[in-house]
Amino acid sequence: MPTPQSMLPKMLAQAKIMPDNQVDGLTLGAQNANISVVTHMVRNNLAKPLEIALFISERMGYPYLDLSLLDSSTILEKIDLRVMASARFLPLSKSAGTMVIAMADPTAQSTMEELRFQLGVANVRAVVVEENKLEAMLGKVIESRDAALSRALQDDGAPMADLLAEATGLENELSEPETTSLGDVDDKPVVKYLQKVLIDAINAQVSDIHFEPYEKFFRIRFRQDGQLYEYVQLPLAIKEKLTSRIKVISRLDISEKRIPQDGRLKLSLYKTRSIDFRVSTLPTLFGEKIVMRILDPSSAQVGIDALGYDPDQRDLLVAAVRRPYGMVLVTGPTGSGKTVSLYTCLNLLNDPSVNISTAEDPSEINLPGVNQVNVNDRAGLTFSVALRSFLRQDPDVIMVGEIRDLETADIAIKAALTGHMVLSTLHTNSAPETLTRMVDMGVAPFNIASAVSLITAQRLARKLCPHCKRAKILDKLALTEAGYTEAAMEGYGSSWSTYEPVGCDKCKDGYKGRTGIYQVMPVNDEMRSSILGGGNALEIDAIADRCGYRNLRQSGLLKVKQGVTSLAEVLGVTND
Repeated sequence: MPTPQSMLPKMLAQAKIMPDNQVDGLTLGAQNANISVVTHMVRNNLAKPLEIALFISERMGYPYLDLSLLDSSTILEKIDLRVMASARFLPLSKSAGTMVIAMADPTAQSTMEELRFQLGVANVRAVVVEENKLEAMLGKVIESRDAALSRALQDDGAPMADLLAEATGLENELSEPETTSLGDVDDKPVVKYLQKVLIDAINAQVSDIHFEPYEKFFRIRFRQDGQLYEYVQLPLAIKEKLTSRIKVISRLDISEKRIPQDGRLKLSLYKTRSIDFRVSTLPTLFGEKIVMRILDPSSAQVGIDALGYDPDQRDLLVAAVRRPYGMVLVTGPTGSGKTVSLYTCLNLLNDPSVNISTAEDPSEINLPGVNQVNVNDRAGLTFSVALRSFLRQDPDVIMVGEIRDLETADIAIKAALTGHMVLSTLHTNSAPETLTRMVDMGVAPFNIASAVSLITAQRLARKLCPHCKRAKILDKLALTEAGYTEAAMEGYGSSWSTYEPVGCDKCKDGYKGRTGIYQVMPVNDEMRSSILGGGNALEIDAIADRCGYRNLRQSGLLKVKQGVTSLAEVLGVTND
């Protein structure tokens, strides 16, 4: 018999709150992501959170509550944070054996029954709230409890250095589990402090954490929105203890300090969400520097619209990756978001009827349903060896982390020519340069012309904070020098304006988050003729311009016109 939760997508589609064509795959997609159907809908922009909440309230009789009217301090404190985050609810009140909780999806009857036992109450009553507000409030609760933990670390005002000096024996904890949970907090100050650093980094949406030893101090820096900021300076007394702790939980050799090491760890925030960290150590003059790259699997689930593609660019890319064969290449410098773009494309194709295999160095995002292989040059498992093996595994879609040499390029192109969709990356500055780079590598021009379907070049630009950005009218000469045409400047100062960063308590230096700037270039017949005729990148770029395919600077200027970012930011990231 259908349950209210299983019927919800169909009912929302009938009410025109979500698209009809998404109903069939919605429940499966939610199961694959291990989240509720409401969470899956909101994260993939299939329906608006308020419309879902009001629909559930009106049609299913659950009271609606606007969470923005509550403060995180009103949430009951004695409930285990892991239970709250796993079941995605907030405990609001308890009396006479009944607990009132806030949920975005109270239709999950099995979850309600499980909660009744876990919370030790006779009855559980639910009010429905918006999914995005629930997510935000859960984050605030985690942050407030983390702040309480940080205060507890001070031990009634005792200096942090003294507390850290008391934490001994970390080097012998070789049985540390590979997965660390927020609930498994050790009493030792170093362990607690490291956990605080990781949680702060996750909450601030940091991409990398740098632990850096110097002669007279030890500092931690965060890379946020592409920029490095100092998080804290610590006394040298903590250096060895903190370094050893990181190496232990990353499964690294704590006795080896002379050579670089690479490891990995997983931090379990709650049942439905965990964060991976890629750990790299490097011996320096005053000790080992450690960099932790934060790898959030949910970044591949945000949907292609959230990456910043303009509608016409998105349509070209989706059409190319949905072809049964061909090659789609993503190009750009390190840290430009190529991996997230590729995994977003894979997520579009990830279906039980499609066999997807990837070869990466290393795999950064775990995507259920995709066969992921880490290349290992020392063991002989190179990109080319992995590719040959994939072709014997009945593949439909192949993703190669990077085309580094002629052998890998040749095998990838042959796979694209023999009925497979191949996705990969190259390190070039623009889409036209990618074609000539492959020729320089030694790939036959006729193979390039036949195999490559589309190339997208990309950069990441910081987004202006919507709370504090300020309009600033620039001299039209500056706009012209930046690349605006007379037609593009029409209405400047009246119908549209440029903005500058200001800075407030909700952002960092006037910017919050990043967006992609893209050059999406399908390879058409005129470009193929140019490749076969020995044409260079300038000729191909001219063809792309005639066809209306915007280059990186033009796409960035459009983002400025839309008020997404500043002109200075675009000039900085597209100044190749």
